[in-house]
This record gives sequence, C-alpha cells and structure tokens, in this order.
Amino acid sequence: ESAAEEAPAEAAGIGILSCEADHTLSGIRAAAPNAMISAGMPHGTSATPDEAVRAAFGALRAGADAIYCSHSPRFIEAMAREGIPVTGHVGLVPNLAAWTGFRAIGRKADEALAVLRKAKDIESAGAAFLEVEVVPVQLAEHITRSTPMVTMGMGCGTVCDTQYLFSCDVLGTNTGHYPRHSKRYADFARLEAELQDKRVAAFRAFAEDVEQAGYPQRQHEIWMNEAELEAFARGAERL
Repeated sequence: ESAAEEAPAEAAGIGILSCEADHTLSGIRAAAPNAMISAGMPHGTSATPDEAVRAAFGALRAGADAIYCSHSPRFIEAMAREGIPVTGHVGLVPNLAAWTGFRAIGRKADEALAVLRKAKDIESAGAAFLEVEVVPVQLAEHITRSTPMVTMGMGCGTVCDTQYLFSCDVLGTNTGHYPRHSKRYADFARLEAELQDKRVAAFRAFAEDVEQAGYPQRQHEIWMNEAELEAFARGAERL
C-alpha cells in the first residue's frame, strides 16, 4: 500500500496491485509503472453516484487503471457507463463487516445464494473485476465459471482467475492475529522491532556523546582562517 511495497512487488513479477485512491497514488504509479493498479475508493467518501464518478476520474488521472468500489451497484453502474473499469467485492467485505462480522461468508446455502446474487448484480452494473474474499471454494468456483468478470480470490482456494493477499500478510508486518488464509513470507514485524531498538540505541549514544563532550569534535566544525577572522573582526567593530 506504499511505493516502498509496490515497487518490489512489480519487480517480483506481481501484475495486479491494489492501493488506496489517496495522495500516495501518483507515487505508487511512478514506483510501479507497468502493473495494473486497482485504486480503492474509501467506502462512504462518495455520497452519490455522480460524486463517485468524479472521484474515479481523479484516481484515473493520478495513475489508477481500475477503481475498487464496495458501494452499491448503482455507484458501479454510474462509473461503468463512463467507461471506468470497476472492481466490485463479494464475500467478506471489511467495509460491511458490521453486518457480517469478520468470518467466512457463504457456508450455508441461503447465504451462498445471497453472495451469488450480489455478484450478478455487480456484473449487471458493468464491473470488470470482482474480489471474492473468504467464501467456500465451491461458491468461488461457481462465481468464476458463471461470470465474464475477472475474479480475484482470497481465502477461497485456487479457483478464481487471480490470487491476492494483503501485503501485511505477505511481509509479516502485523504483530497481532493472522487469518487462516494468510501466509507469511517474511517477518518484517521482527525486523522492524530490531530496527526500532537500533534507533533507540543510536539516539541514546548521541545524547550521551553530547553530555560527555564527545560530540562535536574538531572534524565536525567549520572554522574561518586567521585572515578572514581578522577581516570579520574589523568589520564587526564598525557595525
């Protein structure tokens, strides 16, 4: 979700990146010029479809290739009518978790049918891509087989067209709970803790060095030569 992460992701061959549609977007575009970027429209920031279209065009100008939208299909339709590629979302949608909780969605037939209906509504609205998050594999497979949208799966097996995972999971930046579907490929939380300890040690050493007159020393200072100093002194007396 930052240029520091997006550039290495593109260098590693990851072709689709997701980020926020905020002030960091243009920097991320510059860091990953060849990747497809789906920029997230924060839920609730657009109160009307017209506002969503305006915000989406702004994100496209900043470098996005598609707009992630967890708003209702009427927002998606308004953007799609203007030729804006839109990414919809079904299953566990964090922005809507107040209604579902953070859990797998669609284990029961009636809930699975509700997810499928939502996917079809998003498709009918004109979305080009669909995030499918933490649903049963069978449901994800059915959605992928029955829609022209490019499906992006997380926590639902290998049946979707593409696979995505949050960078905090891949890099291991989180010190708390990791969901079952996540997999860590690095332990940045440990590295960051070590780096923080080194920051404290360096600042402590600097403070102690100053207190003990070890810094600054002659090699850290700037001095005038004698002739310039004398000229300065003469000039200073006339001020």
